[in-house]
This record gives sequence, C-alpha cells and structure tokens, in this order.
Amino acid sequence: MSDPSNLLATRPALTLPAARAVLAAAREAALRHGHAVCIAVLDDGGHLVCLERLDGTQIGSIEIAILKARTAVAFRRGTAVFQDAVDGGRPTLLCLPGAIPLDGGVPLAWRGEVLGAIGVSGADEAGDGAIARAGAAVLG
Repeated sequence: MSDPSNLLATRPALTLPAARAVLAAAREAALRHGHAVCIAVLDDGGHLVCLERLDGTQIGSIEIAILKARTAVAFRRGTAVFQDAVDGGRPTLLCLPGAIPLDGGVPLAWRGEVLGAIGVSGADEAGDGAIARAGAAVLG
C-alpha cells in the first residue's frame, strides 16, 4: 500500500488552552454584565472540553449550556438562528433531534473550520448569546 498520508485530511483541532481562553472571555463578559451563567466548551464531536458554573448559577443551566453548544456544533450555526425561526412561526424546528432553539450556542471556527462550540445558559437568551459570542470571538 502507498503512503496513506495523502488519503487523510489534516485540519486544526480545538486544544484545551484554546477552550480555556474561550471560556475565560465568556466568563469576563458574564461578570462584566452581572450574569451568573454556566459556560460549556465542546470539541467538534460534541464532547465536553471544559465547563464552568459561576457562583449562584442554577444547576439546570449545566445541561442547557452543554445542549446549546452541542446544537451549535452539530448544525454548524448559532442557536439564535433556530430561536429566530421558531419565534418567526416555524415550530417544526422544535422536532430537530437533540437540538435546542435558544440563543446561547455559538460554533467555534478558525479559518473556516468548525472546531467546536460554546454554550451559555443562566441569563436571558440575549444575554446568553452575547456572552457566547464574546467567548467565540477569541478564535476570530
């Protein structure tokens, strides 16, 4: 067999230091606006890389933050798109398996490649979304 390297893709991957930088930027945005939130950062397979629950955040936000991030990575778009569609009269999107149509999930992309996603829960949808986008901005 010939060299398999020409058959395999080489692509960037989300590292733990990058995930921690994303989380830190989101934490800073949350604290700046006085929001107690849970922040989840997932890799491109939808697996948890790091999670932080700020003091005073409800425990229900843990799973919601993870689900928001998992939705963003699975569909390669922010969860605000789904919330806007449902709010605009497309309730059929509520049937997407394993998806949540609430703002606060944002893909983490670098040079056009989705490396993972961030999910935020604990504030209102607009606050969750703004915090998640602040975290995602770390990667550009």
